[in-house]
Amino acid sequence: MPSVPFATFLIICPVSFFLGIIFSLFPYDYPLLWSSLPTPDSHFDAVETHLKLLHNAPNLIVRILHIMLSMGILGLVIKLYKPSESNMLFDGGSLVLYMVAVIVYIANIIKGLRIVDVGTYGLGLQDLTEDQRDNVDLSGYDADTGDSVLGREDNLKVLAASNTILALVLVGVLVLQIGQWYAERSEERANKDSKARKKAEREKKESEAAAAPVKRQSSAREGKKTK
Repeated sequence: MPSVPFATFLIICPVSFFLGIIFSLFPYDYPLLWSSLPTPDSHFDAVETHLKLLHNAPNLIVRILHIMLSMGILGLVIKLYKPSESNMLFDGGSLVLYMVAVIVYIANIIKGLRIVDVGTYGLGLQDLTEDQRDNVDLSGYDADTGDSVLGREDNLKVLAASNTILALVLVGVLVLQIGQWYAERSEERANKDSKARKKAEREKKESEAAAAPVKRQSSAREGKKTK
């Protein structure tokens, strides 16, 4: 079945919305992941402040976010109702990528925001005493034991990497939806050309069939005149 324009809108709109949010976080993520220069402590403080603001956002903003998330799932479910081979390929792939984004959001983003808001970093760091925590620097390295835990810097890098994964996955959804639109448009154009050729051939045969009796009558008249 051809794609439903409204269902496609329900997919494209949330995906574009989430990509806009991720792009707004890029100035915070870039120094953590992509810059070759050492990241200053002031940047970690700025990232923490911004993430705490996001985590403590009003309920209205959180509801809007989850409504947009549900819209994308609804659009994919509508398009996959009684699917054709094209729907299974493009919309099925889009649904898989979209669910990957949802899992990353739940497993990494929400958990990471809670850790940043509480300020308890590190795997097992909550089990350490206050004296032991004082020996752990921002990178998670314990100067006394020589062990490493996931400190503030690594936690913020995990969040930044999760944003990058989300961006790639959501761009993949857009690519699949655009690919489906292009494939359906090409198929529609091919069907129109095929119908036009068949119509032209049918009209040609009808005109030839209508002209055949006239030719026989004219040839008969010419034969009588020669006699």
